[in-house]
Amino acid sequence: MTTPRPALSIELATTMLAVAYDEAVRGLDEGGIPIGAALFTRDGTLLGSGHNRRVQEDDASVHAETDAFRKAGRRRDYPECVMVTTLSPCWYCSGLVRQFNIGAVVIGESENFVGGHEWLEELGVEIVVLEDPACTVLLKTFIEENPELWHEDIGL
Repeated sequence: MTTPRPALSIELATTMLAVAYDEAVRGLDEGGIPIGAALFTRDGTLLGSGHNRRVQEDDASVHAETDAFRKAGRRRDYPECVMVTTLSPCWYCSGLVRQFNIGAVVIGESENFVGGHEWLEELGVEIVVLEDPACTVLLKTFIEENPELWHEDIGL
């Protein structure tokens, strides 16, 4: 029998989210979609961070979560990891969390888009939704200014 992990604190989740938010801003500055992500250990050690690069790389598969995941390198402890993302993960990125059994997901906001985080929670993944106003405004503004680009992919 495994010992249950302690829940992530809101303070730690918020600190982790700051890294993902900085990535989202970086993506926007590059002319891309402002969604950022980072993969951490449960104690807050950063393993890798990234942002949505589908516009910059002309590659629909480079979502923020996949970018952060790839930059973290191979791991053997995914259940002890936390995926942090500025937006509720789409089904593609939710599948990544499921495939590698990532133990927790911190979500900056789910107002602009609701992906598969409820499904992940049903599967036992710890979900922390912060509904961070800065994340919400950043993406909402982008969607208002770039509706065609947004609806090209995950905004369907």
